[in-house]
This record gives sequence, structure tokens and C-alpha cells, in this order.
Amino acid sequence: MILRPYKDVDANEISKWIVDEKAFYQWSAQTMGEAPLTAQKLIEHYNKKKDDTNFYVFCACNDEGKLVGQLIMRFLGDDRETVRLGYIIVDTSIRGKGYGKQMLELAKTYAKQCLKAKRVTLGVFENNPAALHCYEASGFVRDGKISTYTIKGEEWKCIEMVSEL
Repeated sequence: MILRPYKDVDANEISKWIVDEKAFYQWSAQTMGEAPLTAQKLIEHYNKKKDDTNFYVFCACNDEGKLVGQLIMRFLGDDRETVRLGYIIVDTSIRGKGYGKQMLELAKTYAKQCLKAKRVTLGVFENNPAALHCYEASGFVRDGKISTYTIKGEEWKCIEMVSEL
């Protein structure tokens, strides 16, 4: 598997991986507005960040070059020691086969070697146990912080996780 920079053409495939409203909000935490996710919405969201030198969008491709996942990295703070991962998603048709874990390992390696980060963080809603399991299997640990989001009138708890590099 490799990580490569995101291209607008990838949005068509990525938008198909959000199968319902709940999945959309678990993935985006309402940062992209209201469901559903469309390719155009994703393109517009990432294009707003294209000149931000602290924001990186990557796609994961398998050994045959097929797009299998996507995530973003951004620096937290001016010290540039912490990289935050977000918008982490794997193609729904291949989940549970280790692609998410591989993608996260590549992201951590990139953050350490290329961005010179000392730690990587992410947040996961507690109503997303499959993602939580993947992150724990990838070496992320709960840091004890929990945030509450109000999504569609419900309170969702977001577990903060960290991996030291």
C-alpha cells in the first residue's frame, strides 16, 4: 500500500463510501455541513484548504493502484510537533481486512519522517466501535479527553486518541 496526494477525481469514489447519514456525521463531525456527501462537496471543501501549508490530504492505494482509503493530516499548534489525522475512511467493500491499519501506519511514518512530528492524534465517536478498534490496533491510545458534539439533536461523545512517534 502507498499514500499519495489526493486528486479531485478521487472524490467520486470517496463519496460512495459514505453509505448513510450516520456514517457521514461519524466521518465529518458536521464540518462539511449537512448530509449527504457528494463528490462536489468534497472537492469544494478540500479546495478551500489547497493553499494551507499545514493541511495535507492523502489517498491510500493498494498494490494494484486501486484507491482504498483516504485521510487528512494537519498540524496542531505552532510548534509543529503534533499532527492531527481526520476524515479517515476506507472503502466500505474492503473494511475489516487491515487496510485501515496499514493506512494509519503509513500516515504515522509520514508524520514522523517527513513532517518531523512527535505525536499523532485523532478523535473517534464512541458510536463507531469498528473505527475505535482499528485505531487501538494501530497503536493509538485514549488520552482521557472526551468531547461532546450535538449532532442531529443527539449528544455524541468523541474520544481523543494519541500515538507517540
